[in-house]
Order: sequence, then C-alpha cells, then structure tokens
Amino acid sequence: MTGAPHGRAPASAGGFLAVDSGGSGLRVVVGDVARGPLAGRDSRVPVRTGDRGIDAGHLMEQLVPLVRAAIADAGFEALGTAAVGAAGFSTLGDALRAELPGALRRECRIRTVALAADAVTAYAGALGSRSGAVVAAGTGLIAVGTDLTSWRRADGWGHLLGDCGGGAWIGRAGLEAALRAYDGRAGGSARLLECAEELFGPVRELPGKLYPRPDRPAVLASFAPRVADCAGEGDPVAVAVLHAAARHMADSAAAVCPAEGRPEVAITGGLFKLGAALLVPLEDELAGRLPHARRVAAEGDPLHGSVRIATELATGALGLPRDEKMLYVASAQGD
Repeated sequence: MTGAPHGRAPASAGGFLAVDSGGSGLRVVVGDVARGPLAGRDSRVPVRTGDRGIDAGHLMEQLVPLVRAAIADAGFEALGTAAVGAAGFSTLGDALRAELPGALRRECRIRTVALAADAVTAYAGALGSRSGAVVAAGTGLIAVGTDLTSWRRADGWGHLLGDCGGGAWIGRAGLEAALRAYDGRAGGSARLLECAEELFGPVRELPGKLYPRPDRPAVLASFAPRVADCAGEGDPVAVAVLHAAARHMADSAAAVCPAEGRPEVAITGGLFKLGAALLVPLEDELAGRLPHARRVAAEGDPLHGSVRIATELATGALGLPRDEKMLYVASAQGD
C-alpha cells in the first residue's frame, strides 16, 4: 500500500502498525483501531538471514523509515501496538524475538509487539480467529491449523526437503518429465520438453544454469505456470503432476485441521492463480480428506492478517493462541 493517506487521526493508544516481511520485501500499514488502515509504505528489498537467523538489524534499517513516513502520512505521533509477520520466523526467529520488540519501542515508541510466522499471518488473513486450517502456497507450501488452543503446522520444509505441492515442487516435477522425454525414458512429456526449452534453452544445459543459482526455488517455480498450461491442453503427464500436487496439499491440510467440530479450511497464495488445472483436483481432494470441514474463501492476505492481529492485540481481543515460535507477544512491562 502506497500513496496518500485515507484520513488524518490524532495520536492514539489505538494506533497500530502491521508488517508483512516476505521473500519480495516489506509491506507496512499504520492505522487506528476505530478506522482501520490509514497509510502504508513498502520496500522491495527482502530481509537478510544470517548465522542467527532473520537479521533483525537489517529489518529495522528498512522498517524504521517506512514506519515513520507512514505515521506522518496518517497524522499520528505514536502507535500503541504492532504485529510483524515474517517469513521463516518459526525456525529463524531467535534474533527477532530478542531484539525487535525493544528496537520498535526505542525507534517508534511502540509498546506492545506481536511477532508471527508468515503462516500465522496468512491464517489470520484468511480465517481470522476461527478454528480451522489454511494452506498457503507460492514458491513453497505450508499448512497451519488451530483449534484456538494450540497451533499445528505441516510441511514448509523448503524445496530440498519438502514444500510438497508448492510452486517449486510443481516446476521441478514438470522439468523432470521434460528431461525424461529428452532421454527417452518412460514418464516423459514431449510437450513439457518443448515448454522447458522455450523458457530455459536447451535442456542439456539446464543443470549448469540451475544448480549454481541461489534462487533455485524461484527458478523452479517459474516453470509451474507452463505445467498448468500443458495440463489445460490435456497433457497427461502435466495433469498427473497437478493431481499429485493437490494430494500433497490435502495431506498437509488434513495433518493440521482440527478433528472436532466444524472447522473451516481455506487456501491462500499466488500459486492458486494457476487456475482450474490445480483448483479442481484440490477441491476434490479436500472434500475427500476433510468431510467434516467447511471450505471457505480466504478473506484476506498475510498483510491483512497482520492488521487483524495488531488490532485485536490493541483491544485485548486476540483470539489466536500465543506460541513462542508461531505467535509471540512482548510488551514494555514484560512478555
């Protein structure tokens, strides 16, 4: 969110900051509990990770000027609460937990800070504080669920160890089928081979182009739309890849969805822009695996989830369970 503010508001304990930190950079929104989001800024520079995990110093270097500018746009002098959703927080968030709440108090006078895994902000954006499960899929894939007592997560292990059904997984499976066709092995797809060479050049050169790159997951995921296109054309190998992806997604959703009651299940993330070739088998798989759950549309994205967490924190109505690795809350008076 960028541009002119939607209104002016005095300094208020109901003022909040919401942050989404992901692979494409930072998105920042400030607002007031009574009026909602008022102004926002963004950065296209992803936060670094280092030996201690997510680099809290690098995050603050980018965040402080964005927050100060957004506060000025909204007409605030100070904010009461903040919610920061960060990719990798559940496994790489030690430095953020140790440093970010104090830094936000010093630099932005924010007294209460919620730090959340991006899967949690995706959940909050999709379902709010309701029992259920959310599958978040882009380059990678993770499922997170809660009965509002504790969190469960499945997959999200990265492209080498998991993220089964995510964009990199689909792209890799499609490229493997292309290489099988190139070799003359069973299970190959001549159509996928043609698409691979259109996108990457001669496939015999693909290992040398792919393996040295630090952005291998994104490169693999860039082939996922071609797999979906081929599936839409009726290529049986591409169809099988997307059906397998749907099964993996349903496996992860079933692993985290509460078994009791009438939980809600939603999907969110850019991968679902692949369309019917993925969505139709996924809906079938979810219906078969989770007959007790109710499929609903995601209400918002991870930034919307950060807004929800920040506003609920400000009003004392945070209904999602707190957890050091998933949703950690620190205040000036103590944790």
